[in-house]
Amino acid sequence: MGRNHGVGIPIAPMLNTARALLKSGLESAMTFIEQLRARWQASNSLVCVGLDPDPSRFPAMFKERDDAIFEFCRDIVDATARYACTFKPQIAYLAAHAAEDALTRLIAYIHDSHPGIPVILDAKRGDIGSTASMYAIEAFDRFAADAVTLNPYMGRDSAQPFLDRAGKGCVFLCHTSNPGARDFQELDAAGQPLYQRVAEVISQHWNDSGNCALVLGATFPEELKVIRGIVGDMPLLIPGIGAQGGDVEATVRSGKTADGSGLMINSSRGILYASQGSDFASAAAAAAKTLRDEINRYR
Repeated sequence: MGRNHGVGIPIAPMLNTARALLKSGLESAMTFIEQLRARWQASNSLVCVGLDPDPSRFPAMFKERDDAIFEFCRDIVDATARYACTFKPQIAYLAAHAAEDALTRLIAYIHDSHPGIPVILDAKRGDIGSTASMYAIEAFDRFAADAVTLNPYMGRDSAQPFLDRAGKGCVFLCHTSNPGARDFQELDAAGQPLYQRVAEVISQHWNDSGNCALVLGATFPEELKVIRGIVGDMPLLIPGIGAQGGDVEATVRSGKTADGSGLMINSSRGILYASQGSDFASAAAAAAKTLRDEINRYR
């Protein structure tokens, strides 16, 4: 039973492998937005786990390890995957330590070990078209990210190389979580605040492939409500919860879509450094679960 009678090879493991490969192939064929929507349902979570590795804050066990950045992030990913709708590695935290190779391996690890969870490369790129083309190759071909954060300040031509990758996500800055966001983002632009103009143009004119999303800070919940009214069901990436003071209830009530999804609520430091002891991974998992459950109370 369960064997190929001609050669005596177990069939069950071969079938399991075939099913896994088929599932992986189907997931890789999905667009970023399709993966995200599927993940919202599968995980019952709107939590985006930000991966901002700072070796000075790692537990002591990592201090002498040559591959500490990768190993720390890998352990965080494994601990929090069940509570995450997406992971968001911040490229500066790795590039500052010449750890781009660790970033490549980390994204590959997420795809291989936790298929179906999309990865957003937080790089905030934006440059003239020819340079933007190189940045698109970096994000999507070199690092194999499913989406990338982008700065729309230079206009459509600077975004086009990313928009042309129809299966990949383009997550544009709109109204950010930092205190200086008001310096420019709320300036008048033909009768409306600039951030509203950004949301309107991207949702109505740049989103031909349905692969756009926006960054809206949790520190500005009223603005978040306005943007949701402009962009409909477009996904929103929400930084600013936790260390920056964003309120979970106000964020969810202002930004959720009619079906209670539509948001990727990011937490980085609050999850990564929930403990700096040997229990760092279990503490990260507990922090991610707590945030997921708090968000779900208001969905």
